[in-house]
Amino acid sequence: MNGSAIAASGLRKAYKDKPVLDGIDLDVRTGTIFALLGPNGAGKTTTVNVLTTLLTPDAGKVLVAGHDVVTEAKAVRAAIGVTGQFASVDNLLTGRENLLMMADLLHLPKTEGRRITDRLLDRFDLVEAAGKPAASYSGGMRRKLDLAMTLVGGPQIIFLDEPTTGLDPRSRRTMWEIIRDLVADGATIFLTTQYLEEADQLADRIAVLDQGRLVAEGTAGELKRRIPGSHVRLRFTSRPELDAAARVLHESTEDGDELTLRVPGDGGVKSLRALLDRLDAHSVEVEELSVHTPDLDDVFLALTGHGNKEVNAR
Repeated sequence: MNGSAIAASGLRKAYKDKPVLDGIDLDVRTGTIFALLGPNGAGKTTTVNVLTTLLTPDAGKVLVAGHDVVTEAKAVRAAIGVTGQFASVDNLLTGRENLLMMADLLHLPKTEGRRITDRLLDRFDLVEAAGKPAASYSGGMRRKLDLAMTLVGGPQIIFLDEPTTGLDPRSRRTMWEIIRDLVADGATIFLTTQYLEEADQLADRIAVLDQGRLVAEGTAGELKRRIPGSHVRLRFTSRPELDAAARVLHESTEDGDELTLRVPGDGGVKSLRALLDRLDAHSVEVEELSVHTPDLDDVFLALTGHGNKEVNAR
């Protein structure tokens, strides 16, 4: 477990007679972003609740920041920060007051609390709004303030439960940059998200949970390569060129309206060169070439039977 921010072995949890987590193994490396995906009811929230000491596992060993979540729960809580799907700011307080309140709850000295508050307001671009009630903040500003409050205690490991749900595209990308900056500063991020694109963009490793079991884990690229469907799309300028190419590439699928051929292949340099050489040998010219690989939606559909681009992360 050396080098692991979070390590779980044989994690099990059941409610009455219904198993929710059925032998989960996790290894989240320090200083990385780990995304947990899964359909509704897969067990993601239960996993996060166990890792953050809100639930006690029925079996298995779980270490967070090197501490056992059962026997050293206080040490675990001191090392982590948790930001939920819904911002937990106090609407009646200003942005600055929310941060100072969090510093007081953590029993920080007054001078240190003010210093950290000023630094976080600047980091999250909330200086101008610092004196305004949180109730007047936009969704993106509230989410940034919520995350800033999580950082007051300087956690090593940050759990983000759907951090960009409900945000507009600009605010979502701003949050992505903040998350990347946190990791660059040494934090470890455990992320659940309903946006597959978000996991694809951010995560160093992704795990897919289904019916209480991890059905796949790896980088986004590794998961995509597990799913068949990679192909090369060739577009031609005329029908005669299309017909000529179809005669050469017997394995292709034709779209006469678009003047394109879909050719199965991995999109690698060698296979692309061989494909073009076959066409050159018959004097067939290609107007446009593009490589298409399965996305995380295809992976999700193949592994869990759920193919929605926005997957509930509960």
